[in-house]
Amino acid sequence: MQLKRVVVTGLGALTPIGNNIQEYWDALISGKSGAAPITYYDTEKHKTKFACEVKNFKVEDFIDRKEARRLDKFSQYAIVASDEAIKDAGITPENINKHRVGVIWGAGIGGLETFQEEVLSYAAGDGTPRFNPFFIPKMIADIAPAHISMRNGFMGPNYTTVSACASSANAMIDAFNYIRLGMCDVIISGGSEAAVTIAGMGGFNSMHALSTRNDSPETASRPFDATRDGFVLGEGAGALVLEEYEHAKARGAKIYCEIGGGGMSSDAYHLTAPHPEGIGVIAVMENCLRDAGVQPEEVEHINTHGTSTPLGDVAELKAISAVFGDHAKNININSTKSMTGHLLGAAGGIEAIASILAIKNGIIPPTINHTTVDENINPELNLTLNKAQKRAIKIAMSNTFGFGGHNACVLFKKLEA
Repeated sequence: MQLKRVVVTGLGALTPIGNNIQEYWDALISGKSGAAPITYYDTEKHKTKFACEVKNFKVEDFIDRKEARRLDKFSQYAIVASDEAIKDAGITPENINKHRVGVIWGAGIGGLETFQEEVLSYAAGDGTPRFNPFFIPKMIADIAPAHISMRNGFMGPNYTTVSACASSANAMIDAFNYIRLGMCDVIISGGSEAAVTIAGMGGFNSMHALSTRNDSPETASRPFDATRDGFVLGEGAGALVLEEYEHAKARGAKIYCEIGGGGMSSDAYHLTAPHPEGIGVIAVMENCLRDAGVQPEEVEHINTHGTSTPLGDVAELKAISAVFGDHAKNININSTKSMTGHLLGAAGGIEAIASILAIKNGIIPPTINHTTVDENINPELNLTLNKAQKRAIKIAMSNTFGFGGHNACVLFKKLEA
């Protein structure tokens, strides 16, 4: 069977450093931090008092007020980002077959704020189980792609992938496979998350996963730095329109890049910690390269998972050195989480967009907040520290890993005729 080629024809973003694609990209290449004190609730008794919130966002500017009340924030974010991506791709009812357009979305947690509010409301009552009739439809993780589908009349495959922080990368790989197997023409993919809540922050704090650098939130996310002390929680959404190449050409769509391949693996090691030698990460990158038919020495850029955790950063860079050998020092490696924080199930979406725009624009966004060399990290690696670097790129990879040992890697290629 001849596999179809798959390209990216539309992008949309709602992030802690920009509420659309242009704002997001401008902030990335300028090295802007999205971390700031939390505004959603009183943090007085919390260990971590900051996060990467979406800023200056009014949902009623994008979604009818009555409809918005029936949506958890993670679904609101999904709709806004996907609307931008669909418009960017020029998708209209006239140039698609709605039965061959799907939505495959990623979310690691789903409607956490809704769950928190309903349970707290019940606990404060007299024990009578009074719940909002929209409680379950707002909370469940599959509901974001359902809303995207209903909003646009897309009648192809529709579901959510849930693999913690690898969720939206897994969604993109599923979408890529559906299209290249000829089962769909177009799929809206990516992910969204809105876990900056009392429960979300408290839960991650109890695991000692979050940075507690409350005196300097904007510098707290510092991947690869010797003084890193945990990740910074972020929120938002990233959406991509994946499309079969000939279908995109036939309707005259602009094309950002081609998706070359995707890889998946499992650490099979620990509930939350990576394997110290990065064995699962080695496997996922090798699987991705094999799927894409790309040699290691052809890769020029890797947007790492790079969460700013003591164990994770070292394990991932060890894995990169193991896979790419001496060529690893020629790769521009970065972590855009230094600016956006960690968007959990949406991380793969916004980081794929960063990789695609790096190919398109010939600029690698920096890894900001690096001040102290970690002796456990190979000093020959180019971690694109503190300042964006210009470079023509043909092939880039994006890594995302999740609690439970879920690993996903997607490879993007500059389109060759």
